[in-house]
Amino acid sequence: MAARIGAATRRAPLQILLAVVALLWLVPTIGLFLTSLMPPDLISAEGWWKIFSQPSLATFDNYRAVFDDQDLMTALWTTVQIAVGNTVLLVLVSAMAGYAFAWLPFPGRDPLFVVVIALLVVPLQTALIPIFSLYQTTGLFDTVLGLVLFHTAFGLPFGIFLMRNFFIGIPKDLLESARIDGASELTIFFRLVLPLGLPAIASLAIFQFLWTWNDLLVALTFGRETQPITVAVFTQLRQFGGNIELIAPASFISLAIPLAVFFAFQRYFAQGLLAGSVK
Repeated sequence: MAARIGAATRRAPLQILLAVVALLWLVPTIGLFLTSLMPPDLISAEGWWKIFSQPSLATFDNYRAVFDDQDLMTALWTTVQIAVGNTVLLVLVSAMAGYAFAWLPFPGRDPLFVVVIALLVVPLQTALIPIFSLYQTTGLFDTVLGLVLFHTAFGLPFGIFLMRNFFIGIPKDLLESARIDGASELTIFFRLVLPLGLPAIASLAIFQFLWTWNDLLVALTFGRETQPITVAVFTQLRQFGGNIELIAPASFISLAIPLAVFFAFQRYFAQGLLAGSVK
């Protein structure tokens, strides 16, 4: 008992420090949420902390206004299409390529994988102007498909790297047994490799979904009428600086959805990320 008390006492300063840091990180999010609950006439006149002393000030009218705003709802649906579409496409292509690099011998496999790793250091900003010109020519500019393909292309190097490093840890005997039983490579991939790779798939999906959902630069470059929620909020802020009663709840909704996705798959996140980085 004394040893446990002593150990708890030694860990207490570190735990208190971590709790304080976590609280400081949460303050902006808490402030945004409380601001989104305040009446429009009080947002600029009072601080969001006023709700702590007067809880009756809280109202969900701002959220009703957001859900009644057709432009913001269209932007939210566009964001869902882009984020979900490119995440599914990226996971599927990365998993197939990762399996090929891990277990299918073909000429130039290792040099090609080195090229994939080298692409990890290429910033997407270098491709904005060339892809802009290409999209103008092919008709992909200002479309959901164009944004999905761009995010997928720049997510593939990391996705292939992560999936290949995870799949290479699968026991070779397991794959050989499936081949002896007559299973094709597609059967092995879909019925054996994908279920075993669920932690890595979940990690990759979380990374890509969060990255795409929070994107502003790519959406501003390749979209005009096709606007995700980040661009819609940015436009509201730029054009109607005092329209905070719409900006605050819309921003919190934009924050809450990817946060919910992360918590839903967090049990796979650390396992998949660690496996993909050390194998």
